[in-house]
Amino acid sequence: MKKIISLMLSLCLIVLGSVAFAENPTYHVGVLQLVQHVALDAATQGFCDALNEKLGDQVVIDVKNASGDSANCTTIANDFVASQVDLIMANATPALQATMAATADIPILGTSITDYATALDIDDWQGVTGFNISGTSDLAPLDGQANMLHELFPEAKTVGLLYCSAEPNSKYQVDEISKYLTELGYECRPYAFADSNDVASVTEAACECDVIYIPTDNTAASYTETIANVVDPAKKPVIAGEEGICTGCGVATLTISYYDLGYATGLMAYEVLANGADISTMAIEYAPNFTKKYQKERCEMLGLTIPEDYLAIE
Repeated sequence: MKKIISLMLSLCLIVLGSVAFAENPTYHVGVLQLVQHVALDAATQGFCDALNEKLGDQVVIDVKNASGDSANCTTIANDFVASQVDLIMANATPALQATMAATADIPILGTSITDYATALDIDDWQGVTGFNISGTSDLAPLDGQANMLHELFPEAKTVGLLYCSAEPNSKYQVDEISKYLTELGYECRPYAFADSNDVASVTEAACECDVIYIPTDNTAASYTETIANVVDPAKKPVIAGEEGICTGCGVATLTISYYDLGYATGLMAYEVLANGADISTMAIEYAPNFTKKYQKERCEMLGLTIPEDYLAIE
């Protein structure tokens, strides 16, 4: 009789445990980050903080860094699919593209993506993808950045547009801001580097221009020291697409908070995981706020007077 009672108690505990697990499931989330630099790190941190705050010990987050290698992106994405994660967060365009190629079933949220139509090769863009991808965009107003350049350098004649040709969203930004800069009377000259090996030489060529503009470009963000080692001695000012690049080699930027962007992506992930939101109908979200910031030491070195409504980068 004791054995029977003991067996029944064990069965009850198993059933109760199963019910508890069903009520409080554990979600496995994979994070694929293209490369380590300030902006992407902040976005990943914001994403993780949001999910941990919402789900606590119900979520396990596996963060993988591809070290800037597209082949690594593919490997990591395939590993997440093989592990049957519940959701993948892809941080930066190459990470998103690799994840899209790896699965059409697992929900994917992108962040630090400038333009989803360009990244996903969608012609008739309506604000939603219609398939297993949504996310957040880091696109700052390019007309605002062009106006910032004009505000600080109204006498300049030529603008060098420095970017990585391997990043389609960088090319998109360069093409778009060129339209605004041309309307403001500047001659725009593109300078594209293929990878990290020619960043310095292409930057040297761009220094023939009066001002340099760098969009939100992951390769540039990873090699700001290399760029600074060229532009600082040449005393060439750089307007940057985001704060991390500005800190490393620029004078001013109209920037978003990548932490806040990642946090918003984490809230989207919570809706998908816990509330069953249909990711295919979730609209791409954009940063609500943009801030004018400047790099104090570099501005002083170049003798630039910055308007009072700019904030110094801490």
